[in-house]
Amino acid sequence: MSGIVGIINLDGAPIERQLLQQMTAFLAYRGPDAQDIWSDGHVGFGHTMLRTTFESQRERQPCSLDGQVWITADARVDDRASLTQELKARGRDALESATDVELILHAYHVWGEDCVKHLLGDFAFAIWDGRRQRLFCAHDHFGVKLFYYAYVAHCLVFSNTLNCLRVHPAVSNDLNELAIADFLLSSFNQDPATTTFMDIQRLPPGHSLTWWEGAPHISRYWSLPTEGQIIRYKRSSDYVDHFRELLRQAVGDRLRTDRVAVWMSGGLDSPTLAATACELRENQSTPLGLQAYCVVYDRLLRDEERHYAGSVAQALGIPIRYLVADDYTLFERWDELELHRPEPIQEPMLIKQVDLVKQTAAYSRVVLNGEDGDAVLSPASMVEMLRGMPFGQVIADVGRYVFSYRRRPPLGLGIYAKLQRWLRRKPQWFPYPSWLNPDFEVRYDLRRRWQERMNTKPAAMHATRPGAHRRLTQVLWQFFLEFYDAGVTLYPLEVRFPYLDLRLVEYLLAIPTLPWCVNKELLRAAMRGTLPEPVCLRPKTSVAGHQYYELLRQPGMEWVDNFHAVPELATYIQREVVPQVAGGMLGPEKSWLHLRPLSLNYWLQYLEPVRLISRSTLQLATNPQNKEESHEPAR
Repeated sequence: MSGIVGIINLDGAPIERQLLQQMTAFLAYRGPDAQDIWSDGHVGFGHTMLRTTFESQRERQPCSLDGQVWITADARVDDRASLTQELKARGRDALESATDVELILHAYHVWGEDCVKHLLGDFAFAIWDGRRQRLFCAHDHFGVKLFYYAYVAHCLVFSNTLNCLRVHPAVSNDLNELAIADFLLSSFNQDPATTTFMDIQRLPPGHSLTWWEGAPHISRYWSLPTEGQIIRYKRSSDYVDHFRELLRQAVGDRLRTDRVAVWMSGGLDSPTLAATACELRENQSTPLGLQAYCVVYDRLLRDEERHYAGSVAQALGIPIRYLVADDYTLFERWDELELHRPEPIQEPMLIKQVDLVKQTAAYSRVVLNGEDGDAVLSPASMVEMLRGMPFGQVIADVGRYVFSYRRRPPLGLGIYAKLQRWLRRKPQWFPYPSWLNPDFEVRYDLRRRWQERMNTKPAAMHATRPGAHRRLTQVLWQFFLEFYDAGVTLYPLEVRFPYLDLRLVEYLLAIPTLPWCVNKELLRAAMRGTLPEPVCLRPKTSVAGHQYYELLRQPGMEWVDNFHAVPELATYIQREVVPQVAGGMLGPEKSWLHLRPLSLNYWLQYLEPVRLISRSTLQLATNPQNKEESHEPAR
């Protein structure tokens, strides 16, 4: 999660190196290992280094292979062997010791802007081609890395950290009120190309930005496939073996360091990653430290994560640390710097995530996250299967399932109708707010905006796995990934998502729903004999209840309804109309909605000014104070 920044003065004015240095220094918290800038006339790049792979130990940025084409990148390139082979076939040499960013430069020299079509991994980078006087930027397929830019005052400014752009004097603090409206309507911005600031834009996942002829040009270079071609093997074991091989590749490409953490639950997704990491560890020459982290409740909620996650850690022989969440309170420590977020956030229990990140960062710079196994293995309904597959093939799949499992597949014809009825009704979690400022509401026609959002169906749909496609392409997913980025958390921790490996996603979207996507049968089959049997047999289980709602029901929560509103809140909210939520009388759904004004109030309260952040400010010590328990594995 290195920091990147760049300035292009479109009027040809020379770069102010002091400003470039200041913006680069702002990123020191996310790149503590090295800091450097490069400028040439009207172009300047900055970089702060966080070394998270073996190859990055010898990496320097900004860098160039020929002194003409320069790059600044936050990138991890996967499947390096295949890319190296392609590049060698095109005449590039001296690749064995190349860093990831040097491989990207080699790819650019060979394929130009089509280089992104040859890259696997997570990346956000900018390349200045001095020969063509052209800037080329790219954002990875799923948006794991971040890329922001501002086109203001005859200059183009970019970074992978939103607040870094706000350091530039030409970037205003004017707010994008449509983004704030979307936050109040649904808790996140509905436009993947904008931010809460008028001047600052997002480069969406799978897109590139090219500057030429005095203006930026945005184009899409990749989309999640929708054709729905299904892989057919003769033997069931072939599906499992192929999955295991791709999973080993996905996890292995994310283990190129000497110490890795795993955020582990008691389900199947993250334990499968932990088990795969343990398997790969046995076959590599460099020792790899592994440690699991798990959030648990012992009193407040009914929760079995401690038991199941602990049994996985014991079976795999890795230590596990528990973050006990019972004693946190609503909006705890929201006045502290490390809880400030670049944009409004609806997360009353943010402190829980902050402490988890803090604990993990004290052990490792890399953590594996089991999201989004639910999406890539979500089954299709019977109607969806009939729509996307030949009738005879569907009948054959159903017959094989019944023969093998001695029961009907849980994909009844009624599921689709129930889903359609659910989509047509007003969702409980997104009712229309009653407390919006009438002038604000009318100015942006918010009721119509809300209704359109409720009634709009996804434009592209996978032929056989529409649910998985919908989840992987929805705007909410982008904001979920941003939630874990170092530019947001303020801690130098790189969160890696093996289930978002492009090779693995394409395979999992191409396997038959029956039986592999029913109750995640593919993971269960792959992990039998490796994970404890109760974990392999455990049905999909969520924590019973909502922590924020249980806290609202406790005595002494009246302050939530009596908070002091900053003057700016009145632009968006009628404070006196917001219902009382203390006591939990409104239920979890409506309470969630009516906490949104308080969340926005906190963000507005601490919006100004942009503070220079340092490691010392955040106290990134190796002994963070938090509610933590450590358990070594039984031997």
